[in-house]
Amino acid sequence: MIGTGCMDSYAVVTATFFDGEQYHSDGPYTAVVEQGTIAGIERGDVSVALGRRDIRVTKKAFIMPGLVEAHSHLFLDGGQLDFTIRNEYLNAPGEEMLAVARDNIAANLAAGVTLVVDAGDRYGINHLSRLESGRVTVRSAGMALRRPGRYGGFMAREVTSGDEISRAIREISTSADDLKVILTGIIDFKAGVVKGEPQFDREELRSIVLQARALGLRTFVHCSGVAGLEVAVAAGVDSIEHGFFMTRDILKSMADRGISWVPTFSPVHFQWQRPELAGWDAKTVANLRRILDSHLEHVAIAADLGVPLVAGSDAGSHGVRHGEALIAELDFFSRTGLPMDAVLRSATSLPRKRWGAEAAMLEVGQRADFISLEGSPFKDARYLHNVEAVFGSTH
Repeated sequence: MIGTGCMDSYAVVTATFFDGEQYHSDGPYTAVVEQGTIAGIERGDVSVALGRRDIRVTKKAFIMPGLVEAHSHLFLDGGQLDFTIRNEYLNAPGEEMLAVARDNIAANLAAGVTLVVDAGDRYGINHLSRLESGRVTVRSAGMALRRPGRYGGFMAREVTSGDEISRAIREISTSADDLKVILTGIIDFKAGVVKGEPQFDREELRSIVLQARALGLRTFVHCSGVAGLEVAVAAGVDSIEHGFFMTRDILKSMADRGISWVPTFSPVHFQWQRPELAGWDAKTVANLRRILDSHLEHVAIAADLGVPLVAGSDAGSHGVRHGEALIAELDFFSRTGLPMDAVLRSATSLPRKRWGAEAAMLEVGQRADFISLEGSPFKDARYLHNVEAVFGSTH
């Protein structure tokens, strides 16, 4: 029922549901939607009474809030595996990039994603996508910040002096929903480390955070490696993205400061899964496996310490397809031992609350924004791969 229409009245009878925080398993329940808002959630199947009011009723096994993809690049096609084509695409006309973004938004919706965070592109496709996203809400960071000549050319603008940084933040704030900062480079898989010093020191990054906060923007940083992670935590950023080579001490500081973590397993996992595409040798494959195993271990530690864990896939990266990759991230969270309610919160209520986004709880008075699955993921996590329908209003 994609794009139900905000003026419709309808009801869904479900055996079980997750409201965004808690699992309700002793159904059936009937959720009634009127003019795009959840008007009631009643215990029992009251479809006969609703039928007398000419309210159409659908029966489902499980419903939950629409999913959130916390880290993606909508203009990039993660399914394009040819490196040459991917590089040439960065010079493609804007119309072609926007068409790719539209396809990626549709792929997200098909996977039950109704809110996507675009983590930066210098072409402006993410901003344009907000206007054409339809049923999916897009949060766009616009362009990120980076140092001249350092990693992040496809998604960031270069800044040098403090005045230039301040000017860039002000300009970005006029159109962006969030501020992205490129703090470190990418992982050198052959060496199994993150090379190079952080692009900004802790005083510089702290100044960026405070300026962004004063303009109403949360900050999220591309960051891996102990040196960069320590800078990010000391600067008090709102969220650390990727965060490979994490440590318990850093996680403890993140928990104390309320800094969230978006671990993005998928890009590294794909490199491990398909090493022949990049020509990785056995030593590099072993490095990739070690990095992934450490990441799984530290996500479990983060959960124990109370670090806010948010699901994001870095969709658009090599081999990371939009939509399906977010479900893979939830699978990784499950593998760390997180209970299913925590797994689902990481991609529903938690990110929306942290960003001040419109809520999508399955509660009376909330805007209808929910999905149905073929069965309850509390019984079998594989049901997350089987989205039946998306219910809600058309933006």
